[in-house]
Amino acid sequence: MHNARVVVIGGGVIGTSIAYHLARAGVPDVVLVERDELASGSTARAAGGVRAQFSDELNIQLGARSLEAFARFGEEPGHDIGLHRVGYLFLLSTEAEVAAFEAGVRLQNTLGVPSRMLDPAEAQRLCPLITTDGLLAAAFSPDDGHCTPEAVVHGYAAGARRHGARVLRHCEATGIETRGNTITAVTTSRGRIATDTVVCAAGPWSRAVGAMAGVDLPVEPLRRQIAVTEPVPDLPPDLPMTIDFASSFYFHAEGPGLLVGMSDPDETPGFATETHDRWIPRLYEAMERRAPALLDLRRTGGWAGLYEISPDHNALIGEAGSCSRFLYATGFSGHGFLQGPAVGEVVRDLYLGRVPFVDISPLSVDRFAADAARPEVNLV
Repeated sequence: MHNARVVVIGGGVIGTSIAYHLARAGVPDVVLVERDELASGSTARAAGGVRAQFSDELNIQLGARSLEAFARFGEEPGHDIGLHRVGYLFLLSTEAEVAAFEAGVRLQNTLGVPSRMLDPAEAQRLCPLITTDGLLAAAFSPDDGHCTPEAVVHGYAAGARRHGARVLRHCEATGIETRGNTITAVTTSRGRIATDTVVCAAGPWSRAVGAMAGVDLPVEPLRRQIAVTEPVPDLPPDLPMTIDFASSFYFHAEGPGLLVGMSDPDETPGFATETHDRWIPRLYEAMERRAPALLDLRRTGGWAGLYEISPDHNALIGEAGSCSRFLYATGFSGHGFLQGPAVGEVVRDLYLGRVPFVDISPLSVDRFAADAARPEVNLV
């Protein structure tokens, strides 16, 4: 039998960030359990984008706070994450998109995010791979960019260990024991851990973890695919993360080639992570319309991973009222990696009874019962 002050379930960016921030704050006996290898779930299969360009004030603040943490990651916790602050470039082709992003940029600017609207010619100068046919405008923030997800996870895990946390790989949480509405232990494939606090950071598997404690976390897994291309001749070193907003087609530099992705509206919820080519014709249509130069590139690899989709595509962060103490940080709907550093801070403060840097009460799972969903517009 083991004892822990806090058990964090999930070894991706959210779980390791939470474990790190708890341990660094001096919380003793923090234990993180991961059923496989660290970053083996959604995090390792993320595109690695980091940004603060959102339409919702809370998401902007979480993104901006995380960008600050990514920028100083080499000093604290002390790890090279391959951060490229090349910006995010959203390409807009309808009047409705332009109006929505103009409003978003105004809000972002009031919160200190240096985003701005661009005309099509400026967008093409930043990303020579695109065509401006049918393009009305673009939105850009130079502070955004991309980095290596696995490196972030291993940096946080190493930092958590350095501050006294235990990180248990190949240790699956199989149950949560309670007495009344109080947690007493987590049962795992490697034994029982006596504890009174659980943090669910299990990504697409969070609903099952919540059910162990009688907490409904409405999260569904949804497959998303990524392709990698052969080297691109004369690839600009500062090529931004570029998103054709109408189609969700996006790309950024990945070594000498490109990482390319796009949502598949025909995808149905489930845990399948096998790759398939059903999405490729639609991807090529988007390329032909917005970046025809990419059509000549050979695909050299790719992978599939899982988004953890909440009903309104916004995170679930909070503490359950029905079970003491069950905290959760999940349902990020594709934004978990980029919000991971800030979420670690927030959950640390919720555990310690501090006031977080931002009010995350609107992200409580209770919002769905209260009919207070808050849809995010800037989805990728």
